[in-house]
Amino acid sequence: MSQYFQVHPQNPQARLIKQAAQIIHGGGVVAVPTDSCYALVCHLDDKGAVERLRRIRGIDEKHHLALLCRDLSEIGVYARVDNRQFRLLKLGTPGPFTFILEATRIVPRRLSHPSRKTIGLRVPETPIVEALMRELEQPLLSSTLILPGEDEPLNDPEAINERIGKQLDLVIDGGACSMEMTTVVDLTGDEPELVRVGRGDPATLGL
Repeated sequence: MSQYFQVHPQNPQARLIKQAAQIIHGGGVVAVPTDSCYALVCHLDDKGAVERLRRIRGIDEKHHLALLCRDLSEIGVYARVDNRQFRLLKLGTPGPFTFILEATRIVPRRLSHPSRKTIGLRVPETPIVEALMRELEQPLLSSTLILPGEDEPLNDPEAINERIGKQLDLVIDGGACSMEMTTVVDLTGDEPELVRVGRGDPATLGL
């Protein structure tokens, strides 16, 4: 049965964060507010939870999922980062940017792009998500909460609960979010490629 937590967006209640982390650790799929729009998150190493997340979103294995990391050093564990890439990452983190990088061997094969061996990573600037990752002591796997056949992400937690609450284990109500998705930048080529312009200003990265 799905649960619904009202969590303070700036000062998340430790008790609720602990309970939410336990739900994720137990294989739950959870809707959380981010610094762009609401996202679905689950445990990085739980194959069943990842498959559920993809089913809810209506996406296949070719669709990049993003790894939410606590900081730049954690990105370096899951992706190969050279000096040029690091400078851009430093400019865009924390913040509403997703960076596509070459995945390291530590990333489960099912999570990286099947042909390119790449992965999307970001460091969100959101107290609720930051607190969840601290409690779990590891990144979260995520995907923007856009329902199959729709173009706009969901950003109202009550509407999320009403529409897909039964498919989730928890909805975290941290208030309404932006309707804009992250700006996506592919750093795997010789030059950075702007894949999608969203809430993050490309000028921040000099693009």
